[in-house]
Amino acid sequence: MKPVLVIGTAIVHLALLFYSIGIILEQRKRRVTQKILIFVTLGVIFDIVATACMIIGSSRGFLTMHGAVGYSGLTLMLIDCVWLWRFFWHSGSTAEVPRNLHLFSRISYIWWIAAYLTGALMVAFR
Repeated sequence: MKPVLVIGTAIVHLALLFYSIGIILEQRKRRVTQKILIFVTLGVIFDIVATACMIIGSSRGFLTMHGAVGYSGLTLMLIDCVWLWRFFWHSGSTAEVPRNLHLFSRISYIWWIAAYLTGALMVAFR
């Protein structure tokens, strides 16, 4: 495996860790705190870096089935992160997260996990 892919794989695990912690905390508390924002934001940043590493190291080009799922998952993560920040700026950390944002966070997390798992399965069956 190319070194850039190994680095990308390690970084995507960090994205999984940080994004999972942030979203699970938001889902349980139904609030957006600074701690949650830090975890979600780091998850997004790590995923952007991991995606870049995987694109650079890929011999199949950047447009694959896993790529499409991954890019859409990253896009949903990014939208969710921005939405969570906007909600925090406008409402603070004591306001309850609206149902539509709460649901969108859950859906984007599940979609991103699907992208993560398809990548893991691709590597496992290679």
